[in-house]
Amino acid sequence: MQDWLSAENVVAVATAVVGVVASAMMVWYERRVPRRKRIGYRVQMDNPIGHDVRSGRANVRLGLFDEAPDMSDATLVLLRVENDGSQSIADNDYTGRELHGLTAVFSGRVIRGVSVTQPPGTDHLMDHFTPSAGFGYRDGVLRIPRVPLNRGDHFKLLVLLSGGDVDSPIRLIGGIRDGEVHPNRSATPDEKPPMFSRAARLITVLLTLCVIALAAIIVVRDDTPPPIECATGELTLTGSTAFAPVMRGLAEEYEKDCAGAEIKVDARGSSAGVGELAALGAAREKKGSPAVIAFSDGPSTSADPELVGHRVALSVFTLVVNDGIRPRGESLTLDDVRRIYRGEITRWRQLDPSLPDIPVVLVSRDADSGTRQVFQRTVLNGWEQVASTSLDCRRDDLSTASVTRCELDSTDQVLAKVAEIPGAIGYSELNLTTGRAGLRRLALDGHEASVEALEKGDDTYPYYGAEYAYTYRRPPANSLADSFLAHARRGTAQSVIRGHGHVPCETATGARLCDERARTDENG
Repeated sequence: MQDWLSAENVVAVATAVVGVVASAMMVWYERRVPRRKRIGYRVQMDNPIGHDVRSGRANVRLGLFDEAPDMSDATLVLLRVENDGSQSIADNDYTGRELHGLTAVFSGRVIRGVSVTQPPGTDHLMDHFTPSAGFGYRDGVLRIPRVPLNRGDHFKLLVLLSGGDVDSPIRLIGGIRDGEVHPNRSATPDEKPPMFSRAARLITVLLTLCVIALAAIIVVRDDTPPPIECATGELTLTGSTAFAPVMRGLAEEYEKDCAGAEIKVDARGSSAGVGELAALGAAREKKGSPAVIAFSDGPSTSADPELVGHRVALSVFTLVVNDGIRPRGESLTLDDVRRIYRGEITRWRQLDPSLPDIPVVLVSRDADSGTRQVFQRTVLNGWEQVASTSLDCRRDDLSTASVTRCELDSTDQVLAKVAEIPGAIGYSELNLTTGRAGLRRLALDGHEASVEALEKGDDTYPYYGAEYAYTYRRPPANSLADSFLAHARRGTAQSVIRGHGHVPCETATGARLCDERARTDENG
């Protein structure tokens, strides 16, 4: 009896039961729910227009194809999207939470331009392809609006790409209420209708797969292969200590979905992480991108041209003070903060007579900190001007400095010191301050730090920045780094990002604010 109850036999019987139940459900479905909403897609063309031999064959080019920059490895893809179901699809049939309805992912490639075409008589479809409806692209991701499609309607997307090979994976992601999004193919003129119904064919395939699964369990007795588009191997996530909880959450989510992947999180500061990535990449010379992704609060200050940044999320930061400091309205003006960090305010009562007459203690992050760099860019509009005077944030009686200032290695250390030392002030990623005793957050110019407000598009609070994931060059399309970055753009990963108090750059509002913050950072 115990031999029969082995793990392999239990799994085998369960697989057989699933096959029978699924078959019965398919029969019921065909009888009860004969009509379905379906969006099909297929790649009608994927051709190189560059001369790069990575595409498998060299091309001859003239005109703009030869003159335009970054066209050496360019490709043209024609993607057809159609309603191949039995019902019309309305704009509210798309089930995604984002503004757009579908997402096309071109793995390993970067989108350079998009053109939309439609067949005669369907000019109304073009009215939906506007930025306000979510139409846009970034890196290798194309956001497609919620286009209503009558039965048989279709549109085509001609996409100009670079940076990858012909026939790299192309996926269309999205949800349809009471339906599905799936790859399809065109029928040839002499193709005969199938002898069996769609449900009968699916049942046959499902039962065949169950038999194969049973045989594999008995003969091979091995774990199932990793899911499609997963990659195996080892990957290190380094960089921002403020973003470390999200890094750990994304790593756990990926390892749960993709067996055979081992992801290590080693947060040591934004600049330190990016610097380590650059050094590893340079040491490898022409061996390709190292299996390291460095996360940075704000854009990296490294001058290495091989570093490639991928915007992931918006992080909201906040000033924190020891609980004994309670300014009116729990707020400071930007001018107040700048005077404090220039060393002009040495005792709190100088700022407000209602505050205690105790020294100001500046608890800062070290020079490798992205949190500090975002603080300097968005709040101080310059550098922290008071030099470090203490290793433990305590005043040295022999020091002649008017203000005590220390630099610490992590956000957790900053929060602990601010809570411990009377008169201390510091800064932190907003979510990490939740539930911390002994300190309080400060608003800026009357605006409180709020992820919810930022996600709604309210950017009046200044202290926030884009979180970047840096790779050394673009990782290969089949690498764990590339797969992890693609996974970080999906819905489950965005839930992890939101759950840790950040705004994903993949949402409609997040994409706009990430772009605006990136332009502000680039312009200084």
